[in-house]
Amino acid sequence: MIKLFLFDIEGTTTDINFVHKVLFPYAYNAMEQFILHHQTHPTVMKAIEDTRITVWDEDKKKLALYDVIEKLKEWIKKDRKHPALKEIQGLIWENGYSKNEFKGHLYTDVKPFFSKIISSNKKIGIYSSGSVHAQKLIFGFSTDGDLTPMISYFFDTKVGAKREKISYEKIALETKLTPQEIHFFSDIPEELKASKEAGMQVTHLLREGAKSSEFEGITSFNSFINLI
Repeated sequence: MIKLFLFDIEGTTTDINFVHKVLFPYAYNAMEQFILHHQTHPTVMKAIEDTRITVWDEDKKKLALYDVIEKLKEWIKKDRKHPALKEIQGLIWENGYSKNEFKGHLYTDVKPFFSKIISSNKKIGIYSSGSVHAQKLIFGFSTDGDLTPMISYFFDTKVGAKREKISYEKIALETKLTPQEIHFFSDIPEELKASKEAGMQVTHLLREGAKSSEFEGITSFNSFINLI
């Protein structure tokens, strides 16, 4: 029996366009001033150092502060899943959310589905490449209000890459559930493949423009809501 419903964000609960056309440009445009004004913040200091380490390991180049800023902006354009970038982006986005400059986009079928899950005494988890901080911002400042009290677990790439079987095995261990008790929803077939290999049940979200795969697909959670 399924006890935990685990969700990807981008392309699953949230429109990809919100991430790529709102959040990414906002972080890109704010990056320089944010780092210059917050370079002594512990999280920012660590992100700066981690960026320097990565560039040294990969290119044997030493980066000054402005070089770090440009590298982080370059990674935004490339959508690189680097922990340093994810941490900085989360802090920048927090400013935007708190100033009400934007709200976290959620498809209209998300909140009703979450409500049905909770009313059925089951739990909700999130697993995204965005930092846990950024995940909580999307659901905390969402177009449907604060949904974070409904969510029991948040996982990011600290648990592992989303296309690797072991990441889903770790999630099962952390939730003290068997993989067979977890149902994972994503728009990415490679993620579904990895989670299914770990033993989870899976469903492919086929939002607008998505291509079908070998996995069972739905275009909306409304077609799944009565199956809980």
